Amino acid sequence: MNYADHVKKSMLLYAVTDRSWCGKETLQEQVERALKGGATCIQLREKTLDDDAFLKEALILKELCRAYHVPLIVNDNVNVAIKCGADGIHVGQHDMDAKDIRALVGRKMIVGVSAQNVEQAVLAEQGGADYLGVGAVFATATKLDADAVSLATLKAICDAVALPTVAIGGITRGNLLELAGSGVDGVALVSAIFGSEDIEAECRVLYSLAERIDRKSVL
Repeated sequence: MNYADHVKKSMLLYAVTDRSWCGKETLQEQVERALKGGATCIQLREKTLDDDAFLKEALILKELCRAYHVPLIVNDNVNVAIKCGADGIHVGQHDMDAKDIRALVGRKMIVGVSAQNVEQAVLAEQGGADYLGVGAVFATATKLDADAVSLATLKAICDAVALPTVAIGGITRGNLLELAGSGVDGVALVSAIFGSEDIEAECRVLYSLAERIDRKSVL
């Protein structure tokens, strides 16, 4: 399997962490349940931890993901991503440009970029991104400042670039199949995974649904 195919395969069931859902279990325990259920990628997203705590957590999750042969992507914090030896870094439109990240990490790290329109998607591809995260495709309470992206725009983005694309924002088992035919290679989920009572079982269901989305489907 070549590098591009590896990245694409990793997009199928992309789990984004949110410690607000941690109850009796630690974040590490929740992530392992997601991995056991079939999560193909883990993004560590921390907006409140300082760099030392973020790095400590990233190192733990890196080893866990390695045991399951699943990439760990760090959200936004390039320094933490580099120091922990993460498999990748994901940035938004207001963070470091993909070309600048690529200059720092070379080809050693997967670079993902959030995009809400075709122009942003094309620029990310030209800047050296390996994949796109597009959303919010449905209303979401996880990221209140997320701009809405229509299914038509999602499809236009997928048609405009050759990069693997993952849809994010308000996706659940109830609406996931509405993305069929859009061109996405997978789905990224936060509360649908980590807010469920049985994370492992829910991931198995979501994985099965995500497998039914492909570029040959018709909206």
